[in-house]
Formats: sequence, C-alpha cells, structure tokens
Amino acid sequence: MRSMHSSLCALLLCLGLAADAEESAVTTRILRTDTALTTTRGNAFVVPGGWSLRESAGLSVLTAPASDSHIAIVDVEATDADSAAVAGWSSYLPGEKAPTVGVDRSARNGWALIRQFKDPLAPSGRTRFAQVFQHEGRWTVAIYDMDDAVAEMRDSQLMLIFSRLTAKGFERETFAGRRAHSLDAKRLASLTQFIEHARRAFDVPGVAIGIVQNGKLVLAEGFGVREVGKSAKVDANTLFLIASNTKPLTTLMLAKLVDAGRFEWETKVNTVMPRFALADAISTKHMQMKHLVCACTGLPRQDFEWIFESERLTPEGVLATVATMQPTSEFGALYQYSNLLAGTAGYTGGHVLHPDMELGAAYDAAMQALVFDPLGMQSTTFDFARAQRGNHAAAHSQALDGSTQVVDTRLNLTSIPSRPDGGAWSNVHDLLSYVRMELANGVLPDGSRYIAPAPLLARRVAQVSRGDALSYGMGLKRDETLGVLMIHHGGSAFGAVSDVLWLPEYDVGAVILTNADNGTSLRNVFRRRLLELLFDGKSEAQTHVDVFAKRTREDLAEERANLTVPADSKASNRLARRYHHAALGDIIVSRKDGRLWFDFGGWRSEVGSVRQDDATTHFVTLAPGARGFEFEVADTDGERRLMLRDAQQAYAFVASKSKRRRPRHSDSNSNSNSNSNSNSIWTSPNPVRP
Repeated sequence: MRSMHSSLCALLLCLGLAADAEESAVTTRILRTDTALTTTRGNAFVVPGGWSLRESAGLSVLTAPASDSHIAIVDVEATDADSAAVAGWSSYLPGEKAPTVGVDRSARNGWALIRQFKDPLAPSGRTRFAQVFQHEGRWTVAIYDMDDAVAEMRDSQLMLIFSRLTAKGFERETFAGRRAHSLDAKRLASLTQFIEHARRAFDVPGVAIGIVQNGKLVLAEGFGVREVGKSAKVDANTLFLIASNTKPLTTLMLAKLVDAGRFEWETKVNTVMPRFALADAISTKHMQMKHLVCACTGLPRQDFEWIFESERLTPEGVLATVATMQPTSEFGALYQYSNLLAGTAGYTGGHVLHPDMELGAAYDAAMQALVFDPLGMQSTTFDFARAQRGNHAAAHSQALDGSTQVVDTRLNLTSIPSRPDGGAWSNVHDLLSYVRMELANGVLPDGSRYIAPAPLLARRVAQVSRGDALSYGMGLKRDETLGVLMIHHGGSAFGAVSDVLWLPEYDVGAVILTNADNGTSLRNVFRRRLLELLFDGKSEAQTHVDVFAKRTREDLAEERANLTVPADSKASNRLARRYHHAALGDIIVSRKDGRLWFDFGGWRSEVGSVRQDDATTHFVTLAPGARGFEFEVADTDGERRLMLRDAQQAYAFVASKSKRRRPRHSDSNSNSNSNSNSNSIWTSPNPVRP
C-alpha cells in the first residue's frame, strides 16, 4: 500500500495532467476574414474578420478586436428555454446568476423558437443577454456580453454574427432568378388588408403607402388618421416628416453637381469647403465628398449635439460640431452612421452652387432647383410652418402608460439646423416621382434625361458592409439578403417613421410613411410582405406582426416596472437648479405638482427615476417620442453633476448658475432655415434617422 504522501503526489500529478489536458483543449486564434464555422451539433455561425475565437469544451467565444467584448455560442442539454438559458450562462460565466425573465423573439433562420433573457445586473455601459434557440427539440445559446461603445462601433459585425447563426440544415429563402408577379387587384387587396391589420396591431394612427411597377402607379393610399382623436384621414397627399429619407434626396443633389462638373465624388471636401475640418487632421486631409455620406469614415454618431442644442444650433454650427469629432475606428473599416456628416455634405453642395449665400439658404435653394422642381415634387418642403398648415400627419409615440399620444412639435424642430440629413416633409406622390426617376436611371416620365447614369448610380455602390448581404452606399442602403437587390433608406424622427425602396432589376418601387414610433416595426413587415407577394415567398410577415407587437407591449411593461413616477422626491430634491455642458447647453430643473421636469431649451420632459443596484440614481425622460434619455447622478468632490451617455461618448453636466448662451455660429443676417424657420421659432427615445 502506497504512503499517503505518494498517494497525494499521484493525485496532484493527475490533477496537473488533467489541468494540462484541459488547457490543451482550449484553442484561441484570430480570424483574418469572415469565417463560417459550426457548433458541435452542426449549427452554423460566422466569426467576423479581425475577431478572435476561443474554443473549449464546445463553447465558442468570439471577442471583438482590442476589447473585452464577447459573443459566446454553445449547444446545451436542457428541457426548456429557461433551463437552456441557465446552462448556457453557466458555461460562459460559471458561478454567476443567470437572468430568469425571458421574452420571445421572432423565430427565423430555421429555429423553431428564440427567447431572449436580459441580464439586469450588467455593469453600467455594458449590455448582457442570453438568446436561446431551439431546433428539433435541442438547444443552442448565444450570450451577448458587450461594452456599449464597442457594440455601437461594431454594429454591422454583430448583425453578421446573429443573422448567420442558423439551425443545422437551414437554407435561406432566396428569390434569385424568380419572375416578379404583377401586383394585380388581388395581390394589392391582400397587401392593403395586411397594412391595416399591422397598423392596428402596432397602434400606429396613420399610414400612407404607394407603389409603382413597370413605370405605372399601382397603389397610392392612406390608412387611419392624421392625428389621434381627430377624424381627418391620411391620404396619398398627406405630408409626413420623412427624417433620414432626406439623405437620398441630398445625395441626389450632390450627384447633379457631379453631373454638372462642379466637383467629383472623389474631390477633397476642403477644396470646395475650405473651412471644413474634423478633429483629426489626417481624416480631414483624406475626406472626399463621397465620404461625407458613406457611413464609412470611422466617425461615431454624436447625435446628442443636435438633439439637445438644436435651439441654438445653425448650419455653421453643424460644421463647427463636426470639427470636434474624432474617429473611433479605422477609415473605411466599419459602418458608423453619421447624421452630422450628411448634414455637412448637403451644406457643402449648397455652398458650391451658391457661395455667397448663408449655408442653410444655399442648401434650400439648391434642393429646390436641382431636385424638387425638376422631379415635380411640389409639396416637399423644409418649411415646418408651411407643412403644418395643410394636410399633414402629426407625430405620435407611446406614453409610459401605453397610450398613443401626439409628440411635442418642438422635438422635431431639432432637425432644422441639420436638415440635409433629416429635415424634409414629403408625401407619397412626391416620393414616388423620385423613385420613378431612380428606376429609370435618370430619365423623367416625358423621356428627357434628368441626370447622367454614372453619378446617379455611383450612390448605389457599396462603400461599407452593414452585415450579411447588407451594405451602405452614399445615402442609400443595399439589401441582398433574399437574393434580389433592394435599394432603400429608412427615416426615423420623434414619432414619424418611413421607408423608400426600389428593386432596380424588377422595376418596382414603394414608399411607406407612418406617424408613430411603432412605425419602425410596420415598415419592416411591409418590406417583407411586399416581397412575399411579388415572388410567392413564405408567409412570414404576419407572424412577425404578432411577435413584434407582443414584444413592444412586453418591453414597455418592463420599462414601466423599472421606473419610479413621479420621480423619487428625496433624490430629486438633491438636484441643482441648473446644469451646464459646453456642447449640449443647459438643463433647467423644476418641480410642479410633485413632478420633476428637465427643460433642455428647445424641448422639455417630465422625468422619472431609477435606483440602480450600485446605489446610484438615474433620471429618465418620459416625454412621448423622447422617452428614455437617462441621466446619472454622478456627484464628485462636492461638485453636483448629471452624466448623460450615448454608446461612445459621455457628457458631464455640471451644476451652474450661468445663463443660456447665444446661438452657436449664428450670423446676424441669416436664419437657420430660409423658409421662415429661423431660430425665432423656438420656445421654451431617440430618433436615429436611419
């Protein structure tokens, strides 16, 4: 019999060998290009180029470059989705408590069920959730564990990962090579019935849609009402704020200037706009006209500058703000959407055409002369006052209690200073005139050529990847996920969502305009349903409606449960009367009838509170359309501060007694909008303009 010492040595040796064996089973490598792999059960996924992959005991951990941000994928044994989430979480984060509240997501990519479990204990600035997938009674779990700044910067790569996470044997539906059906009365009736059902399911007061096929108008119709609680109906002439659908029109104006020889797409910006600059001198030097509208420069969004300071922001101020922006990724490497760069592009084009005019007036004049007038877009305007005098749709959003309410008009006035990226009003008929021209490659209905094909079509060329079979051109998106090329762009303002699209290979184009935030889901299912009818696709759109509507209700209920309204009085009583940030201006804090209010100058909101697990207090805006801006109490060293964060920036508002400053970069002889929308119009969730 061996001694205890020898037995212990043997045990330690065995443990050491076991550890060595386990260590040897762990492999880590960096994938230089997008690489398709499979889980142990043969489910497919893709590791984006530049990411590292660590594999151990069936667990695959994908790590974003130069970061502590991960996606973990593992097959697990479980009896249901809840136990699968626990098993997957334990595999990736052993010893940590797994989230237990799951919500269903729309099943896709061959999965019979997808359920998401959000981790409420994730550190500030970080998001974690488990997404559980079921196929043929077996379970796969993906853990999303990302720093929010990294996630925003690498959004296109995350889309690639999750869009290519597919069940074993799944083959994506494709319409490649199919003939498009004529949208006859039967198919159109099916589409309009679907739209009305979806409108009601998503609680969108009003929708307008239009379709052209083979050069002919086949549908132009309105659904619902212009404003909740009123009887005026939406029709094809109703004006909607189209937000980022302004971008394709702006890049069309730039294409007209290229066509006229005023500059090339490759012309350096500072040769035609000498005062253009970025915070990074190298990026400034290399920035070409096309880069202003390609979402490929590595510059982050920085939307808060126009959302919170628009009452004093001018077109010149847009350029000044851009001059403070630093790239956060390599030039051309990642899709990073920038509203302010697109705004700069429009003002640069206007300046080239009218160098002696104020930037806003020059842009407005250029758009009228080069786009609106020749295309017959007689109703399209940047003039909010003009738009709202006639047949127009009010913007809507859900309040915290679930009711649909009209959005404060002042919120959308924020788009005026940077209107080339998202400030136009238009209707179905005008936008279909634009779509017809795109489908005809620059030829107008009377047979005359409006623009040469080369500068027009250059806008559709992919400049940067947005994910699997998705890319971005110049103010236009390319979507080839179903085997046919769809060119489109979306628009999201506070309470108004839209989409303009066309299939150049099939001579079909469409427009959808909605007057509510929930229109985001509606436009997505509209695109899907249109393709189903054109190509006899699988009937998935209706299922998406049911799942998206359920998810919207659940998300709102979760948000409502986490908030204290009215805001906690003890916490709110410790706030200063005024806070200030050099770039975002002032927050005026007030209380009325026991409720807390933040006034940002251009707009104001009631504020609720959230007590965090780390004992900090956050205050959250409740205004319909602008619900969810979160301010953290971050007092330090006797200085009272409110911290506002977007994914890649943090803004510290400091308690101050100073008064609001004069508008940034304003000229005594200029207005921020030549169509009567000057700064004088200002009185006392987040639009992304996609």
